[in-house]
Order: sequence, then C-alpha cells, then structure tokens
Amino acid sequence: MDLNSASTIVLRVLTQATSQDTAVLKPAEEQLKQWETQPGFYSVLLNIFTNHTLDVNVRWLAVLYFKNGIDRYWRRVAPHALSEEEKSTLRAGLITNFNEPVNQIATQISVLIAKVARVDCPRQWPELIPTLLESVKVQDDLRQHRALLTFYHVTKTLASKRLAADRKLFYDLASGIYSFACSLWNHHTDTFLQQVCTGDEAAATNSLERTLLSLKVLRKLTVHGFVEPHRSVEVMGFLHAVFERLKQFLECSRNIGGENICRDRLEKTIILFTKVLLDFLDQHPFSFTPLIQRSLEFAVSYVFTEAGEGVVFERFIVQCMNLIKMIVKNYAYKPSKNIEDSSPETLEAHKIKTAFFTYPTLMEICRRLVTHYFLLTEEELTMWEEDPEGFSKKSVEETGGDSWKYSLRPCTEVLFIDIFHEYNQTLTPVLLEMVHSLQGSTNMEDTSAILIKDAVYNAVGLAAYELFDSVDFDQWFKNQLLAELQVSHNRYKPIRRRVIWLIGQWISVKFKSDLRPMLYEAIRNLLQDQDLVVRIETATTLKLTVDDFEFRTDQFLPYLESMFTLLFQLLQEVTECDTKMHVLHVLSCVIERVNMQIRPHVGCLVQYLPLLWKQSEEHNMLRCAILTTLIHLVQGLGADSKNLYPFLLPVIQLSTDVSQPPHVYLLEDGLELWLVTLENSPCLTPELLRIFQNMSALLALTGVTFQDGDRYELKSLHALLTKELSSENLKNCFKIINAYIFLSSSEFLQMYATDLCRSFCELLKDITTEGQVQVLKVVENVLKVNPILGPQMFQPLLPSVFRGIIDGERYPMVMSTYLGVMGRVLLQNTSFFSLLLSQMACELGQELDQILGNMIEMWVDRMDNITQPERRKLSALALLSLLPSVNSVIQDKFCGIINISVEGLHDVMTEDPETGTYKDCMLMSHFEEPKVTEDEEPPTEQDKRKKMLALKDPVHTVSLQQFVYEKLKAQQELLGEQSFHALMETVDTEIVAQLQEFLQGF
Repeated sequence: MDLNSASTIVLRVLTQATSQDTAVLKPAEEQLKQWETQPGFYSVLLNIFTNHTLDVNVRWLAVLYFKNGIDRYWRRVAPHALSEEEKSTLRAGLITNFNEPVNQIATQISVLIAKVARVDCPRQWPELIPTLLESVKVQDDLRQHRALLTFYHVTKTLASKRLAADRKLFYDLASGIYSFACSLWNHHTDTFLQQVCTGDEAAATNSLERTLLSLKVLRKLTVHGFVEPHRSVEVMGFLHAVFERLKQFLECSRNIGGENICRDRLEKTIILFTKVLLDFLDQHPFSFTPLIQRSLEFAVSYVFTEAGEGVVFERFIVQCMNLIKMIVKNYAYKPSKNIEDSSPETLEAHKIKTAFFTYPTLMEICRRLVTHYFLLTEEELTMWEEDPEGFSKKSVEETGGDSWKYSLRPCTEVLFIDIFHEYNQTLTPVLLEMVHSLQGSTNMEDTSAILIKDAVYNAVGLAAYELFDSVDFDQWFKNQLLAELQVSHNRYKPIRRRVIWLIGQWISVKFKSDLRPMLYEAIRNLLQDQDLVVRIETATTLKLTVDDFEFRTDQFLPYLESMFTLLFQLLQEVTECDTKMHVLHVLSCVIERVNMQIRPHVGCLVQYLPLLWKQSEEHNMLRCAILTTLIHLVQGLGADSKNLYPFLLPVIQLSTDVSQPPHVYLLEDGLELWLVTLENSPCLTPELLRIFQNMSALLALTGVTFQDGDRYELKSLHALLTKELSSENLKNCFKIINAYIFLSSSEFLQMYATDLCRSFCELLKDITTEGQVQVLKVVENVLKVNPILGPQMFQPLLPSVFRGIIDGERYPMVMSTYLGVMGRVLLQNTSFFSLLLSQMACELGQELDQILGNMIEMWVDRMDNITQPERRKLSALALLSLLPSVNSVIQDKFCGIINISVEGLHDVMTEDPETGTYKDCMLMSHFEEPKVTEDEEPPTEQDKRKKMLALKDPVHTVSLQQFVYEKLKAQQELLGEQSFHALMETVDTEIVAQLQEFLQGF
C-alpha cells in the first residue's frame, strides 16, 4: 500500500466508518477489514492518528484499528504477520514524540505501545525504555505526562508476563530503573505538596496526576520486579516512605474541600498507597515482615483511635482493615503446631504480631468494631424506612462474594470474624461482658441503646462457631431472646430483625431440637410483623431452619399451613425482583422438605405463579426462581402435577427452546423441570409428547446473537460429548429421553425413533467413552421396554455394537454397555439376532459361525468388565439361550458359557439359612408399594413404571438356577448321555462341582 496515495483513501473510508448511517458505515467497515492484512495499512493508520488536525472521531477509530491489528498480526507466527521492516518503522513512529492532546486517544496510544512492548521489548525494541526515561524528564507538561502515561502502561504490561525468561528480563529492567522511578516519584510528590501549601490548585492537580502515574509504575516494579525485595535497600526505603507520604497526603485531604477534582485524585492516590502495601504483602509475605509493626500501628491508629477523625474516608478505612486482616490471617505468619517445624521467618513474623496484639489493643479493636463500625448508620436507617426491600437486598449482598474488599460494613464484619477466630480466648470474655451489660429491657426512647444492642447481637451471630462452648444459646433463647421477639414497638424493630437473624446464625451451631416448636411459633408471629424488613429477615431464618440437618417434618407440620400462607402473602406484597426471588426460594425449600405434605396448601401459589411468570418477562433470573419452585412443586404433587400442565408445559417449552433468547438463562432449570415433570407424570399427553421437538435443536449446534452484541453459543450435545461429559444439562437431556421411553415407549418411539437413531449414529462417530455409554443406555432401555420392535427401530446402531464386541472394545464401561445391548437382543429377539449375525458375516466377509464364535469368546473373556449384577445375569441368560445346540462352534464355546453361568449364579444366588437351599435374589413376583419413612422421598411415577417393567424383564422373572438346569437338560437330551458327558468334561472340575451344588434339588 503506497502511503501517499493510500492515506487519502483510508482517511475517507475511516470518515465513512464513523457515520451513523448504516448504509455508509457497513461498506466502510468491510473495506477496512479487507485492508487489515495489506502491507503499509498500519503505517497509514499511524500517520492518521498522529495528525492532530484531523477529526477526533476519525483519529480515535484509526488508533483502535491499529491496536486490534497488533493483537492479530504483530507476532511473527501470526497469519498475514506484518513484515519486520514495517514493524521497525511503526515502532520508531510510535515514540517519536509524546504530544497527543486528546486524553482518550493518548491512553489508547499508550496501551498499544505497551502491546508492542509485550512482544518486542527489549530484544527488538531496546530503545523504548531509554526513550521513555528521557521523555519523562522534559519540562513540557503535555509531553511529560504522555510519556509517563506510556511508561506506566509499558511497565504494567511487562510486569504481567509470567514465563521464566520474561520474568528475568523484568527483574533486570526493574533493578536498572528503580532508582530513577523513585526519584521521579519523590520529585512529583514534593512538587505537589509544595503547590498545595501555596494554594496553586491547577498546578497541584497536574503534579498530583504525575505523582499518581509514577506511583503506579513503582507499584508494579516493587511488587513484581524483585525475587527477594527485602534485600534491596531502595525497595524497603520506598515502602517505609509510603507511610510518611500517606500521613502527608491524609493531612492534605483534611485541608482540601469536599467537592474538588483535586480531592478525588488525592483520595485515589491515598488508596494507591495502600494497594502498594497490600500487593506487596500478598506477593512477598516474608519480605513484608519488617513492615508488619509499622503497618499495624498505622492502620490501627487511623481506624481505631481518634487520630483518624476528620481525616479518613470510607475506602481508606476498608483498605486499612484489609491490611490488618491480611496480616492476622496470613498463613506464612502462623507457626506449625510443632514449633520446631516452623521457619525462622515465620517465627519472627508471629513474634511481631503477638507483641502488637496485646489484650488492651485487642479489646479496643473489638469494642470499636462493635460499638462504632457495626452500628446502623443514619443513611441505612433512612433506607430501611424509605426502601425496605432495597435495605434487605443490600444486607444480603454485603454478606456474599468479595464485597468485604470494597464495602465498609462487610469489611468490618469479616475483620471481626478473623480477629475473633485468631484471638478468641482473649476476646470471648470481652464480647460476653458486652452481652451481659445489655440484658434486661431497653428504653424504647433510647435509639442509641437499641443500635448498640443490635451491633452486639450482630457480633454474637458472626462469632457463633467460636462461642460454641461459651454461650448456652438454648437458655438465652428461652430466657431473653424469645421475649425480645415479642416486643412489638416500632422502635424495637432493629432488635426483632437482629434477634431472628441471630437465631438463624446459631440454628446449625447449637440449638436443641425440642425448642423448634417455640421457634416456629415465633417465626409465624414475625411473618405477620408490621415491618417488611423484619418479615423478609424472618423468611431467611425460616429457610435456614428447614435446611438444617436436624429439621423434623413432624415438628413443622402444625405450622405448615399458616407459614405457607404468610410466605405467599409476603411474595405478593414485595415488588422488587430480587426480593420475590428470595421469598420464592424460601417457599421452594419448604416445599422440598415437606414433600407430599404440601399438597393441601399449594392452591394459592399454583394460581399466582402464572401471573408472576407473565409479569417477569423481562426478569429472567426471577423466572429461574419460578422454575426452581415449580420443580419442587411437581415433586411434592407427584402425579397430581398433571393439573399444572396448562401452565407447566408452555413454561418448559419456552425454557428449553434454543431459538428463544431467554433459554440462555432458563435452560438448566427448564431441563430439570422437564425431567421431574416426566418422572411424575401418570401418563403421556399429546402436549407433553410435542415438547420433545425441542430436543432436536439441543442435538444440533446452535448460535444465538443478542442485542448487546455478545454472542452466546450453545454447545450441542454432540459438541459436549466429543469433549467431556461434564454438563448437567447434557445428562438431563439423556435422562429426559429415557423418561419418555419409560413413560410411553410405543407412542414416543413411533414419533421420534428415526430422528433419535440418526442423531445417535452421528454421535457415535466422534464421542467420548462416557458419551457412548449414555447413548447406549438409551438403546438398552428401548430394548428392555420393547424387545420386539426396539431392535428394528435402532437397527442402524447395532452393527457398530457388534463390531465393538468382536474387536474387543478397550474401555470397560463401553464394553459392558455393548454386552448389555447385545444381551437383550440375543435373549429376547432371537430372530433379529440371527439376521444381525448374517448381516455382520456379509459385511466382514467371514463365515457366520466364525463371527458367532468370536463374539462368544470375547464375551466370555470380557465378562469381568460388567460390574452391574443385572447385566451379569443378563449375560448368563443370553449365552445360555444359545443352548441346546448341535452347532460345533457353540459346543466349542460350551466351557465358556458354563463358566459365565456359574459366575452369574454366584452373583444372584443367596442361601436360605433355614432350608439350606439357594434362591435367585433378583426374582420379583409382584409389585409392592414401598413403605416410605419420614426421611425418604416417596417413589415417583417413573419409579413405579420401572418396577412394573421389571416384572416383565427376564432378569427379574426368570430364575437363573432353573434356566441353567433346563438348558443343560435340553442339551443332554439333544446330544445323548455319552456326548453330553464328553461336553461336560471340557469344563473345569471345580466349576462343575460349584454348578452341581447350585443345582441340588433339581
């Protein structure tokens, strides 16, 4: 691409690409895409985005195309890689001058220079770092800032490389420039502080920006640039200087007004100081040891004493608390139980920690955390009044994930938990004394006292596991807490909420089962509380209670109807999507635990869910919660769930239709709902059968494009199977197919067998072993349910099964399933087996008897691959079904057949201790409704269908003992006594003796 002639053309197309008119935009984008691989294109882009007279939007687009080109074509091994000559020109052009006037473009240029540096620096671009170091010294403010910005991005990128050779290069770089970086930072920091003193705000803002960038560089060099940073005087000098600079900057923040750009940047810089310490502690805990004492003194002073008043701000407090937490919890600082096994570094760090955390210090930290930081703030109390659902949601969010790293309340609670765990013997008496001081009634007019009690109870809940041996919670519940739950005064609602939360924390720690009815009574009353926040918190504790392993249904049943009604009323009352999800989740847990006992009480919920589903059209996560509730409802209702089909089946249809965008969120729960619906269905309805049309799309690769431009690709069953069978969705798909087969095989297979067989044939061409097993289990179930038509329907699959057997399939799981499939065909459809044998003989060009002999020989040889008793008995029955026979091949394999039969007898025969005779333990004569205990789930309709199917299955209806006897007797009658005796002599005498013992009495 000739630069002179091309620049005008590329500039015109870039201008068109910034158009809002798609008719202009699309062709321009296509043209730019074609030019991406043209030599000289990126040189033209460089000329365009460095020309400050051009339109900003055009220059912005040019720099983005350049940056994307680096990702795709800069590496030498990339297809259409840039030539070394052009790359050399581009590298020189990128660092010719640092004078970009537009901030956003300047940042993009810095990032793309860093991307090039990641590949080329220092070997192909040795001049980059020296050029940057010279450029950050210039007096021109703009050039200095842009060079410093680039210096930061380059350092950040090089620090992120992880290969050993790259790490070595970065270590060399860091040691070479660290002194300069420190002096640069000190220069800009001193300049800023002087300008603040003189009141030159504009100049101070510029200097602060440079201070921030130089500190970012130092952070990367300090944390990632040294193997043993404590051995570097400069590194440790810088880290010690951080504390002094922090104090100076905190004092500056006191003097700068609240609504001020400079103050915002100042606070960012202060936070960056703390990040340097936190990152260094994380990466180099032992190198941090000399800083432990100073870090703790600094953090505790500003957060837990008056020194921080008027100076600290929330994010800084969080960072200081995180610093204390990381030191307290750091594994490197904890000696082994056997002190002699601990390193000197660990013992030194532990000694420093122990010396710092004295009883007075720990007591002050504990008291300050509880009585200051745990208190509900004015802002929170206002939110409680004005937006109770928002308040409840915030409380839930603050207890999960990584919120403790960034948000004050969860940060204080996590710090409290960690310190209490580490020093529980010291702090337990302190906390218990605080609890003791609060016993008795509280003045309703004393808001401060109420908030203190709330905070102390919060601490007792957080420390529940640590207080196990120190608090008699059962007595406290009966004598104090229960009474507090009954105080209905509006001002006392923080305590009602906190006490029911507290019980939820202790329920799985220490709470007698006998007290549950009293708790249920209290929960029922609180679900009628006048305050919504209290009711939502009560619902949460109810969930924790029913989820607990000591939950007893009989204790809960007297309260089930009223609680379910109150929860349903709460579900209707709340308006926020998240709150509805939460209440639905509580309802689901209740339904799941009481199972069938829920049936009389679900009418109102069943009527409401269709309306909620319709209202939640734009809220897919709420719809997920509805699906979960429906899953438990169907399981609880059993066969009665058929009454839900007018609502249930369209929900399943939508949730599992991959052509509908919501399936991205709903598919997993939708498949599970589909499965439990089938398992509990008393019969197959036309609508239920029709939904299976969705499965064909799940068996094909599908792509869906969303409005936000992100592409979601649903991996097909085939794609998943050919990699690894790790998806619950995939397993549920096969369970769904099997459930249809058990539900109504004739109707289902008549409509879908051809498509299924075709899909399975494709899958078996390229599939994992576990995937093969899943496919073959479906075929095995078809043959079990319909032994006559099944082999015909899946005839295209059976030759590969036969070949797998005679070729000696090497994976035991697959071989076991092959033998299970072939055993069904051989035992239950002899005529089809004969046709299949003839087909295989023709395909393989071998004699029919030779193939039969190979199959029997491999079957006998690989019998140990079969671990399931049912399949082992099936194999014995199937091979015995070849008898009686005069076929020489079968007679030649007679010994193996008898060996398999005796193995099968050992598997299934149990001795009656009274009579001393043997009986087949797998025989079933009639269907009995199993007796279900309280802790067991009742059988589903599918469980009953499987039982009924077993009553027709030869494995469960034919006595193997009787079958062996009859087949041997028939063989004897066919051959005559002498020939049969000769045949039996081919069997090992020990096997014959075992056989005779099993056949006593015949």
